[in-house]
Amino acid sequence: MLTPLLDHIEKFIKLELSEIDILETCLNISKVKKKEHLLQEGQVCNRLYFIVKGCARQYIINSKGTEQTLQFAIENWWITDYLSYHNNTPSSFYIQTVENCEVIAVEKGTLESLLIEIPKLERYFRIVSQKSFGAAQMRIKFLFTMSAEERYHHFNNLNPDFVQRVPQYMLASYLDFSAEFMSKIRAGKV
Repeated sequence: MLTPLLDHIEKFIKLELSEIDILETCLNISKVKKKEHLLQEGQVCNRLYFIVKGCARQYIINSKGTEQTLQFAIENWWITDYLSYHNNTPSSFYIQTVENCEVIAVEKGTLESLLIEIPKLERYFRIVSQKSFGAAQMRIKFLFTMSAEERYHHFNNLNPDFVQRVPQYMLASYLDFSAEFMSKIRAGKV
């Protein structure tokens, strides 16, 4: 189950066999059932999660009591609450599995030790963080510059398989419109 993570790391840095051995002893591998929470609002987030198989999402519950999906993570993506993780403060977010998942988790203290023992991992996590931040910036741009219909078609064109994997109400909340509006778009009534 570590192979996908090691393959992902190898895209950015080259690890020696001895470094791989060290890394393997520090990771927690688990299977998580659909709809289980990896993190709940109010908990301090002390893990990074790598999705080996399945899909997870980060969301909030807004003032109207409605779930608002902020981020999805599928195979070979990392997900966490970076502010809670970095500042050791209670999370403002939930992280929940959308499908049955296989997840690799790394604890904050363990990762800090790993980064000292294997300094090149720092480069890997920097690149991953930069890519994640860039994706978040583009999402904000699309929310500000595209109509709801344009956002749906843009996302669907970029990720046609993904659109079929997640419940439509989650995708609608991610794209910042209602599930009813999603139905109209899909039916060509908009």
